Amino acid sequence: MSPDKERVRFGPAGNSDSFYAAGFSQTVDAFLWQREQFDLDAFEVPFGRGISMSAATAEAIGAAAHQAGVTLSAHAPYYINLANPSDEMAQKSMQYILSAARLLDIMGGSRLVVHVGSPKKESRETAMALSKERLTQTREQLIQKGFEHIRLCLETMGRPSVIGTLDEVLSLVAVDDSFLPCIDFAHLHASGGGAINDAEDFKTVLDAVESSLDLNRARQMHMHFSRIEFGKKGEIRHRVFAETDYGPEPAWLMPLLAQRGYHGVMICESRGNQAEDAAQMQRMYLSYLKA
Repeated sequence: MSPDKERVRFGPAGNSDSFYAAGFSQTVDAFLWQREQFDLDAFEVPFGRGISMSAATAEAIGAAAHQAGVTLSAHAPYYINLANPSDEMAQKSMQYILSAARLLDIMGGSRLVVHVGSPKKESRETAMALSKERLTQTREQLIQKGFEHIRLCLETMGRPSVIGTLDEVLSLVAVDDSFLPCIDFAHLHASGGGAINDAEDFKTVLDAVESSLDLNRARQMHMHFSRIEFGKKGEIRHRVFAETDYGPEPAWLMPLLAQRGYHGVMICESRGNQAEDAAQMQRMYLSYLKA
């Protein structure tokens, strides 16, 4: 596929079960594999459960991805909480972001997905104010350490109890021009109790992003997608595209991304089938792009 920058790049979050079934075990082998099998040109490195990667491994991953023409992003640890009223704990969260940014920089990537956090005993308004303050501090530290090219992608969340509604993410992204929203459509669907049921619902999300940001920045946004199972408290688990009892439906979104000229990154989080489902989205998207 042509490395045209003016289109959405598609890829998985981590490795599919089929990658390991094919006899591979190291992420450094994933990029050529996903190119040959699915022609996918994006990949999100998961640091969600912690950061244990060495600089040497990051360098090897970056070199392999570059050779295969795959754009890398990374997901910072899930346990980050920039809304924590304790400055000491918030500083630890900022250090987790900086550690992930350092490895992402070595790998040659620039997009770092971050869960902002959740209120403790403070009000949601206070938690948002704390989060904005800590995000400003984090951006300053990124610049001081030479990582000014790293763009924090602030993610919409799948549970109403945590910070990450669409409006909250757009407000947080406004803190700095380098920030991008990470619109996780499955999370929006789950946190809204099944909120995305047709193309109009997807349009509403895109319209909100485009109204909040300048159009070019909106079109660059980072995205996550899968089907999802949810309950009264929101997200339960990610599901695969073949499990059609679960929403949202990717076929409603792909023509909108093509028609509106989006050129960011779409990462698939389908449970164990993320490369295959990313390829399915890419085929749909390209069919509309060429139409």
